[in-house]
Order: sequence, then structure tokens, then C-alpha cells
Amino acid sequence: MPKSGFVSIIGKPNVGKSTFLNAVLNEKIAITSSKPQTTRYRLEGIYHSDQGQIIFVDTPGIHEPKHPLGEKLVQIAKKSFADMDGILYMVNAVEPFDDVDASIIESFKALKTPVILVMNKLDLAHDLDRLEAHIAKYKARYDFHKVVAISAKDKIYTDQLIEDVFDLLDEGILYYPEAMKTTRSKRFLMAELIREKILNLTQQEVPHSVFVEIERIDRAEDNLLEVYANIVVEKKSQKGIIIGKGGALIKKIGRQARLELKPLLGEKLFLDLHVKVIPDWRFKTATLNQVFAGDFE
Repeated sequence: MPKSGFVSIIGKPNVGKSTFLNAVLNEKIAITSSKPQTTRYRLEGIYHSDQGQIIFVDTPGIHEPKHPLGEKLVQIAKKSFADMDGILYMVNAVEPFDDVDASIIESFKALKTPVILVMNKLDLAHDLDRLEAHIAKYKARYDFHKVVAISAKDKIYTDQLIEDVFDLLDEGILYYPEAMKTTRSKRFLMAELIREKILNLTQQEVPHSVFVEIERIDRAEDNLLEVYANIVVEKKSQKGIIIGKGGALIKKIGRQARLELKPLLGEKLFLDLHVKVIPDWRFKTATLNQVFAGDFE
């Protein structure tokens, strides 16, 4: 009888949660960048093997929010604590323990769910004595089910972590067909891939001030898929940055996005990008409701 269950990946921004998910699925379903708070939505990634099925739930990084958008991201992440068969608490193996870590650990104390402490970025931890001292700070705060060290980027010990996760699960039904890697729609993945290119091609305040909405998807007579998307920013100056001199940057964003979207969709693609300004949208309840509506909840 196969095993199956839901396992949430929890942690601060930029600890490698999405990198880990992509690595174990051998397929990119979660966007990644060096920018903090890249992940904005709950994203289910489905791992299949002869042992059964693990539904990993990738979550936004938990941080001290400075605006309503940040509060929403933390709320989404903390909702993913509930009704799980296991939790992976992922931390950076070379970053110091801080108040946010302490707050996350405190929230575990009200749960009965087993929590595995995952020290990621082992490839950067060259001093093993220092790593052991780092781990000890976490273990002093909470009785973790297990403590493991991995490198999601280099896929070091990720297979062993999968075995540890299966040890948490009970025998049960398989929730999804084997070909399915995520519960998210192609519309969702399109918007996120476009946003990833913006994150990686812009600097400073621009990445955090952007969301992408798919306005419409049409089918042309020659079977070409036509995707029309809006890149929404908070300031006119940000609109100018994203468009770039002579439209150079928005063309580059579109070109890079198309390269990844074509194999994802399995068909020819026309991508039309426009930029619009909604001043201070991160602080407006109505706009935030739009950003997190429907498939983007």
C-alpha cells in the first residue's frame, strides 16, 4: 500500500524552499530569484515515487511585514501550518538565528505535527563545528522530529530527506495522477514566470512593487496561443524602468518568458506585455484582493 500526505515547507525568505521543491520534482514549477519574498502564493508540488506521493506545500517566506502585502504573505505561510502530515522548517545553514526564527519555532509548540529542521545551503557551510553550534541553537528551542542538512541547489542529501518525509506518512490513497506535478493552472504559472523574469532583470524597489495579471488568452487561426498580460507597478518611474530605453527591457522580459513558457505549454506562443501603474497597490485592500483572487489565492 503506498504512502501519501501533505508536507508544508516553512521558513524565512531566501532559505531555498522553492529551489528545494524544483529540485525534488526535477521540474521547475516554483519561480526563484535572489530577491527576498519571491514566493507570494501557496504552491503545491506533487512528488511521485514507488513509495507513494508527497504533496509539498511551498509557502511565502515568514518575515516582519512592513505593509499589508507583507502581512498577507505571512498570513498565507502560517495558514500552511494547519492540517499537515509534516512540516519542513527550512533555514539557511550559514545565517544567524534571529527573532523571526524564534517566533516561527514558538508557533510550532501549539502543533502536534512532526517538524523536521532542514539546514539548507550545506554547500556554503565549510566549518562543521560552527554548523553544529548553529544547529544547537534551534534544538535548544524545540524538540524537532529530526534534523537534516542538505544543499537543495546541488541536490546533496535531498534523496535522504525524501526518505525521512515518507517515514512521517501513513498508508493511504494517492490524491493526484502520476503525470501531475502541481495543482496550479497554466495561467498561474504563466504570470509567475513573467514575474520571475522581472525579479531577475530589475533592481532595488522594483521587484517588490510588481504583480502580473493575465488579461486574456486567445487562440489564433493558425493555432498560435496569444497571451496578453499586464505588468502592474506602483510608480511611473518604475514603469519607465520596466519598459527600458526604446522598450529594450520589456522586450527582454518577454523574450526570456517565452523561452520558458513554450515548453511548459507545449505549443507556439505570442506574448504581449503592457505596463500599468496602480499607485501604492501594496497598501490597498481592493488591489490586494485582486492580486490574491481566484487561482492566485
